[in-house]
Amino acid sequence: MAINKEIAAIFYAIADLLDLQGVEWKPIAFRKAARTLENYSEPMDKIVKAKGIKGVMELPGIGEGIGKKIVQYVEEGKIDEYEELKKEIPAGVRLMLNVPGMGPKKAARLYKELKIDSLEKLEAFAKEGKIRALSGFGEKSEQDILMGLELVKKGQERKLMGIILPYARELAKKINSIPGVQRVELAGSLRRRRETVKDIDILALAKDGKKVMDAFVKLPDVEKVVSKGDTKTAVILKMGLNCDLRVLSPEVYGAGLVHFTGSKEHNVALRMLAIKKGMKLDEYGLFDNKSGKNLACKNEEDVYARLGMQYIPPEMRENTGEIELAQQKKIPELIGYDAIHGDLHTHTNWSDGANTTEEMVVRAVELGYDYYAITDHSKSDVIANGLNEKRVKEHFKEIDALQKKFPQIQLLKGAEVAILSNGKLDYGAETLKEMDIVVGSIHSGFKTPPKEMTKRLLTAMENEYLTFLGHPTGRLLNQRNPYEYDIEKILETAASNRIAVEVNAFPSRMDFDADHIRLALQKKVKLVINTDSHSTQNLDFMEFGIAQARRGWAKKEDVLNALPWKAFQREVLR
Repeated sequence: MAINKEIAAIFYAIADLLDLQGVEWKPIAFRKAARTLENYSEPMDKIVKAKGIKGVMELPGIGEGIGKKIVQYVEEGKIDEYEELKKEIPAGVRLMLNVPGMGPKKAARLYKELKIDSLEKLEAFAKEGKIRALSGFGEKSEQDILMGLELVKKGQERKLMGIILPYARELAKKINSIPGVQRVELAGSLRRRRETVKDIDILALAKDGKKVMDAFVKLPDVEKVVSKGDTKTAVILKMGLNCDLRVLSPEVYGAGLVHFTGSKEHNVALRMLAIKKGMKLDEYGLFDNKSGKNLACKNEEDVYARLGMQYIPPEMRENTGEIELAQQKKIPELIGYDAIHGDLHTHTNWSDGANTTEEMVVRAVELGYDYYAITDHSKSDVIANGLNEKRVKEHFKEIDALQKKFPQIQLLKGAEVAILSNGKLDYGAETLKEMDIVVGSIHSGFKTPPKEMTKRLLTAMENEYLTFLGHPTGRLLNQRNPYEYDIEKILETAASNRIAVEVNAFPSRMDFDADHIRLALQKKVKLVINTDSHSTQNLDFMEFGIAQARRGWAKKEDVLNALPWKAFQREVLR
């Protein structure tokens, strides 16, 4: 899989560079091929070895020209066209394409007309008001550029949890296999399942820290050792992140896990509570101030119990009210990671997905789902190959046929229907009434003023066929800020109209955020947790959405697709 992602990244880069040169059509082909590759499970080197270019060309969207480039990368580790394009366009100009809202045409004009060839120059020109001199640019453009640059900086500092977590788990397994290691836990923001992470924190339970550290720094994942000791070692990993490994003895493991899990704000609140009770809490234990005795440190539950509190799940530890709930013994039983009975937002190659409908259904069956919704894009989403009414009917016929082939799972027919600028849904009642699930999503006009955006959403929510709002704020982590609207009014309308809101598990979305989830629950709005999958592999993203719901304190009964089929049928299908 790694080689597929490597080639996909190069194809995306080629598309951007061709855009900068004003080349038409070719960038579309490269991006389509990139999407196919990043979602394809079989490694390209294996396919090339077995079947050569003919095998590569069997993939959807891969013609002979692009196929040759894949073969070249497999055989030589490079693609000539990419190397030539990089020579023609300065690296700083290429980096400008990472700025949200900075399309190739804008970047090309800034480079050609203002000689801006780096992010530093772009920031300086925007701050000094020099960009507005170009036709088509104004003061608002400069403000947008500066906001975009902040997102770029944030993206350089923090990576997507959903991308880093699988890698961190594999690294933790390697550490756990080191002789003498009894237990390994991820800590920090990864353990709390924050949407983005700055580094990887790992704790190991062992008696001989030196032996563990000697083995750790020799792992193939380690690029550079920053510092090394018997209890803490800091390294830079080859994948680019910093990683801190701490070795704790059994006597202090619980207190250490509480401390290094965080958050900082949660830990400060715990320490203040300990002081009030005549104790001291740190990573080495919970100590009685009078006797100096270590009262609790072997496991986390002991630490919280000694403080007179209910155990607090890691996902809740942000000092947003969980301390007070724990003192009152009112921590909710959060939705479990095995609670979901069906995914309600998925795509196939009928629109912009990488896999066929049957391949997606097979994976849903493997995951043990009771029901599964296919919700390809609607007709206005041209860039996503959205379906017109005729294609919807054809697709639904295929789903009906697959239902007979897979009677063990209930297949639901639906669509992710664009909410248009006037708030109307992209399909009329004649088409919508044939659907089991209607996802209403905004895919355009993200900078619509809040008052107009609120009206747009309210209009959409008047539609009797709408099941839930998809990715409800439209944010893309490290790429695009949420669009703005009166969220309380929207949630109140959702509650009264029995419209759910989505917790979108796609790593770059994680939308709603935890604060919005809590607000939705306060307003008695039901949630649905979905993957927004565009490939069979994406269906495994569900755990990230569940983690996000837990961060918002959601219980099983708050989530519609945690219902088994019969109950879901009664509650949701109209």
